[in-house]
Amino acid sequence: MSKSLIHARGLTKKFGDFTAVNGIDFDVVKGESFGLLGPNGAGKSTAMRMIGATSQRTSGDLTILDKDPELFGPQIRAHLGVVPQQDNLDNHLSVTENLYI
Repeated sequence: MSKSLIHARGLTKKFGDFTAVNGIDFDVVKGESFGLLGPNGAGKSTAMRMIGATSQRTSGDLTILDKDPELFGPQIRAHLGVVPQQDNLDNHLSVTENLYI
C-alpha cells in the first residue's frame, strides 16, 4: 500500500459551539487526484484551511507529507497547490505574472 501524502483521522474543527468539520477520515496517496465535494456549509473550505496549514484543527490527527501542519505550516504550503473555486486573476498582470503569484 502506498504511503499517504495527506492523512486525516477524526479531523474536527469547531468555532465555539458550531462544528464546521465533524470527525472526517481520509488519505491521499501519491498520484491520486482528490477533491472535497459537498453543499455550501459542509466544511470543505474549513478542511482545506487545515490541510493548507492556515487554520488549526480542534481535534483529530492530520499529517501532510509526514509533518504536523501546526508545526510545519510554511514547509507544507511550499509543496501544496490549490485550485480556487472563483477566478481571482489580476487583469493588470500577464498570464505568466498571474501564475507566478
